[in-house]
Amino acid sequence: MEKPKTFYIALGSNKGDKLKNLQAAVDAIYREIGNIKLISKVYKSPAFGFEGDDFLNCCLVLETYLEPHEVLKNLLKIETDLGRTRIQNEVYEARTIDLDIIFVENSIIDTKTLQVPHPEMQKRKFVLLPLNDIASKVVHPNFDKEVSVLLKECDDESQLEPIKIWLKNPSRQYDFSKFNYIAIEGNIGAGKTSLATKMAHDFNAKLILERFADNPFLPKFYEDANRYAFPLEMSFLADRYQQISDDLAQLDLFKDFIVSDYYVVKSLIFSKITLDGDEFNLYRKLFNLMYKDIAKPELYIYLYQNTERLQQNIKKRGREYEQNIADDYLKKINTGYLDFLKTQMDFDVKIIDVSNKDFVENREDYLWVLNEILLKS
Repeated sequence: MEKPKTFYIALGSNKGDKLKNLQAAVDAIYREIGNIKLISKVYKSPAFGFEGDDFLNCCLVLETYLEPHEVLKNLLKIETDLGRTRIQNEVYEARTIDLDIIFVENSIIDTKTLQVPHPEMQKRKFVLLPLNDIASKVVHPNFDKEVSVLLKECDDESQLEPIKIWLKNPSRQYDFSKFNYIAIEGNIGAGKTSLATKMAHDFNAKLILERFADNPFLPKFYEDANRYAFPLEMSFLADRYQQISDDLAQLDLFKDFIVSDYYVVKSLIFSKITLDGDEFNLYRKLFNLMYKDIAKPELYIYLYQNTERLQQNIKKRGREYEQNIADDYLKKINTGYLDFLKTQMDFDVKIIDVSNKDFVENREDYLWVLNEILLKS
């Protein structure tokens, strides 16, 4: 899964309820564009380049999977939604909200619609001061100078005053740190790895991903299930047991919780489908011996997707050995999980139907899933 890009955004308002405008913009950026990592103090500053009311200004650090021109398009839409009307050829004007891209990591962009770094940022104290709060060591790629140096060298003599009210980061509404360990499960192609990865990145969690790609029996199993089912399930069980035991035992003082894209009970569910009676009975005995020593998640999430969507996702990700998986096999896996989870008493289970959601490509769907996870948890 690709990594998000880091953007540095400047916000300003000098019309109406200025603080409310800034908060509404922050909320919209989080909802429509990406995760907000940091927000600076809010500063009161005089209007720059025209006579008008004082501005409230701030900066934020944004992480998003969107490309720069897509981010710009969304920022302009947010400005419009919040009541800003841009006047043709008028550079300086009073505004309900003003949203500018200052940096996109160390990129240099020069197009008709977007210039990054912002060509005027080094001249504007109302940008540099809040930016220095959250990105003092970030280097301007054209000038090869840190933001803190640009602030010291800035000729703008405007007097800025920090106000005593902080903007709220919308990500704080999602408190996953109340859990020590969250396991995310699902059928083949349900998106469990993508969701676990995004959550770990956004909410400072230790990420545990299943090491399925190195299993030598997996491609063979899809070619000859009867022959390779038992060695496949045994190798998965041993590897899952070792990995989850090691990773859960290794404390990380700098992470808030643990999130994994599997839990060892999947071994029992898959083996019941793939093994015959005698093999499964032997397998279950071994599983029960190992399972009693494994730490249990406080929250177990099962991502349900219907078979049609699963097949679409499998085709999209393009793993050659998965391309001929039968619908009937996927249906048996779903049934196996649901039957098992109905009677599960060892941990809190939450089943979320994501058949009509695309939480990888659609941020609204991603936030919906986060809300579903925390709902009544």
